[in-house]
Amino acid sequence: MTPLLQVDGLTKRFKERTVVKGISFSVAEGSCAALLGPNGAGKTTTISMLAGLLQPTEGSIQLRVGGKPVLDRRPYIGYLPQMPVFYPWMSGKEFLNYAGELAGLTTREAALKTGEWLEAVGLGADGQRKIGGYSGGMKQRLGLAQALIHRPKLLILDEPVSALDPAGRKDVLSLLQRIRRETTVLFSTHVLHDAEEICDEILMIKAGEIALQGNLEHIRREYSEPVIRMEVGGEKASQDWLASVGNKAFVLQAEIAGTRAELTVADVEQASHELMEDAVAHHVIFRKFESGQSTLEDLFMKVVQA
Repeated sequence: MTPLLQVDGLTKRFKERTVVKGISFSVAEGSCAALLGPNGAGKTTTISMLAGLLQPTEGSIQLRVGGKPVLDRRPYIGYLPQMPVFYPWMSGKEFLNYAGELAGLTTREAALKTGEWLEAVGLGADGQRKIGGYSGGMKQRLGLAQALIHRPKLLILDEPVSALDPAGRKDVLSLLQRIRRETTVLFSTHVLHDAEEICDEILMIKAGEIALQGNLEHIRREYSEPVIRMEVGGEKASQDWLASVGNKAFVLQAEIAGTRAELTVADVEQASHELMEDAVAHHVIFRKFESGQSTLEDLFMKVVQA
């Protein structure tokens, strides 16, 4: 499949400091991709170059529409920065209408699309209110409407839910779930749960370089490992036992801190059985004992700390 977005050797230097170091990746049409990384990894710089706000030092960014590259990608992109700024004295309706005309819509088209998108993002009843009275979640939804009013081929979002409370985060993620049926989405985040909830492609960036990329389900299958998570009581016998479990033959990796441990094992059922038998013999008191598979967050921490 021909990618909608193709990035090759993208580099950004600020004087002597290289922030983005020759990264290459593609985003397929109709997909939702997350650019994951800790703060300072180069996510916002990358997003700014893709959106046309920063000029790359080296490398190329190519957007294909109808399978053919376009010279100016800006008309085909919708962009929402991490901290969008609005005119507080404007109403949501006035701002969105203004944004539509800036995006190239006729006055009539902008007015029509303004009403449609205010309804789509859940602001239909608040369009006449001044933006200065909007909550953070409402402003984020208005920002999404602004980025989508001209029906872009690619929606680029920088940390779209990082500043929101749990309710606002849920609202925006639900909206993105609906949007991705019609528009290809690329967003940056350091919140792994958000990526797992709505994405099918991930790109992990570390110190300006792509550390891991691919289909989310493929990555889960390839890198997911059986794990056991435990928490014991505060008595000495339990803590002494916990401190020794990393030496068991079936334990591949152990992370032990105080009364808690996370074990990567070869066979989770066998390991659980042997641990329980041994714990009973040593009169260990458990506060928690659970088994399962390692998460995307576990993989992310390994990549970041490597």
